[in-house]
Amino acid sequence: MAPSYAKPKPQPQMIRVIDLETTGSAPPAHGVCEIGWQDVALGEDGRWEIYGEGGSLLVNPGRLIPPVTQAIHHILDEHVADAPWWHDCARQVLDPWPRRLALAAHRADFEQKFCTPALTRDAEWICTWKCALRLWPDSPSFSNQVLRYWRKPVGMEHERGLPAHRAFPDAYVTAFHLRDMLNEASLAQLIEWSRDPGLIPRVRYGPDRGKEWSELDHETLMAFLTDRDPDIRFTANHEMDRRSGGGRVGKASAQELLL
Repeated sequence: MAPSYAKPKPQPQMIRVIDLETTGSAPPAHGVCEIGWQDVALGEDGRWEIYGEGGSLLVNPGRLIPPVTQAIHHILDEHVADAPWWHDCARQVLDPWPRRLALAAHRADFEQKFCTPALTRDAEWICTWKCALRLWPDSPSFSNQVLRYWRKPVGMEHERGLPAHRAFPDAYVTAFHLRDMLNEASLAQLIEWSRDPGLIPRVRYGPDRGKEWSELDHETLMAFLTDRDPDIRFTANHEMDRRSGGGRVGKASAQELLL
């Protein structure tokens, strides 16, 4: 009788959330001193869930860690003196098996400075900060930690998400935001939003700070079209397009907010 073989278990559809701690924000002058990760996978029931235990690696940045950044993440030079170099360990984290569908990070533009296409095999990216602006515009702020305490994601273990500003805890917290985003919007939609600048829900500064963009008069809105911040310019242009398409000017009514 011919031997029977167990059918291999299908590999999950997975997205890897990463977080970096670095010596600064401008490579190659600055380097990575820690990388953390936590996976989110699509379950058989069609819902996305936290997957696996995640982890972190210390990395030798090849330079001293400035006191101003040590004060944020508390990683010392002696902690990373014997750690592997970035290019010796990055690929195994950024391009894991089973192959991930995309990478994700909170304010992913920062991680992408260090996680180059050569290291990620040209991975797609999801920015959970940009997606939070779209999905949860009522949040009082859009930092990883404010979203954590405002939303209180189901299933998050409080202590595993601490201390803040270390690579694994931050990746762990971000993964819960990503899980819930994927259960509200499609993967393709999150990737599309992440390619654009951020769509800021409310005016950030000036005499109209805190107002909805629809409340601004035409002249005030026009001034934001040349703002130095690309997210502000993008948002102002988005509002102009909305008005050009027949959108009304003024604060949305309670009835409109329900539509």
